[in-house]
Amino acid sequence: MIAGIRIVSLLGIGAMSLMLARALPAQDPLGLPVGAKAPGAKVQTLDGKPVDLSTYIGKGPVVLEFWALWCSNCKELEPQLKQLTAKYAGKVTFVSVAVSVNESPDRVKRYAEKYGLAQQLVFDRDGAATDAYSAPATSYVVVIDRSGKIVYTGLGGGQNLEAAVQKGL
Repeated sequence: MIAGIRIVSLLGIGAMSLMLARALPAQDPLGLPVGAKAPGAKVQTLDGKPVDLSTYIGKGPVVLEFWALWCSNCKELEPQLKQLTAKYAGKVTFVSVAVSVNESPDRVKRYAEKYGLAQQLVFDRDGAATDAYSAPATSYVVVIDRSGKIVYTGLGGGQNLEAAVQKGL
């Protein structure tokens, strides 16, 4: 009898969960949902000057990558980003947002010079951009179309960034 009550209770909980799942809007599991308006966020150039990410948004497609020097997934994405930055020069703006965990603007600048990074590089000293985009981790990529809407989010080193950029064009 008790086992029967447990099964009925579990079935009831499962049915309620299913009804709630259908009633609630679907959300993108990675950061901000696709279709949302891309927010601005105060960051700084590697020279310490304030800049808002909104200055890049709404003028054409934008690819944002939240990255760090110590991130192996970011290192895996680097060749794709270099290739796409060159291929889409003048058509797409590429911005790499360096997180401040175990980083400094000087270290990021030296790395960019050493490895020939051509994208815009900004430093998220206080985490404003990471918070605004609900970045779940480094190697988080957000593609924003020319109207300012998010059309792609992805995480990890195995992303197909060419396909992601195409969504923004």
